[in-house]
Amino acid sequence: MPLIYLLLPALALLLAADVRAQQPPRLELCAACHGPQGNSQNPQFPSLAGQPKVFMENQLVLIREGLRDIPPMKGVLDGLTDADLIVLARYFSEQVPVPLATPVDAERFERGKVLARSMLCGTCHLPDYKGREQMPRLAGQHELFLRAVMEEYRDKPGPGRDTVMTNALGGLNNQHLDDLAHFLSHVK
Repeated sequence: MPLIYLLLPALALLLAADVRAQQPPRLELCAACHGPQGNSQNPQFPSLAGQPKVFMENQLVLIREGLRDIPPMKGVLDGLTDADLIVLARYFSEQVPVPLATPVDAERFERGKVLARSMLCGTCHLPDYKGREQMPRLAGQHELFLRAVMEEYRDKPGPGRDTVMTNALGGLNNQHLDDLAHFLSHVK
């Protein structure tokens, strides 16, 4: 029997162990709220699929260290190392976002589009709103989630929140936030 046939089972075991070793820690726990492969099914939780890696790394550290207060995340990242967070961030950044199947209100969409352009949102988040580096992907996020986060930035600036966003959203009324969230949630 050729030597290669004797080595194949050992090679298969090594490859399987390597794949398991590279699985992100607590992936099942993440999926409970953020959905399979990071595509949230719950409008209150963001989709992590396709988020920029650096943005994810930064947010995970802020959450783990308690600098960003997100009650459902309390304790979830406890005990994870920086290396673990990097693995999680890389995993979610490599996943493909699944578009939401929600109805579009053409008037609200257009008002939100005009507002996003006038506010230059595409300058930091890119013209297709897919995000980059430290700026999150906004395109295709749940409308309810986007609306809540924008209101939080506008009304409750605090630790772990981007002061640039607080300033950018300052002066917008609730209708503006509604239209902006509707537009961004339907950008493909």
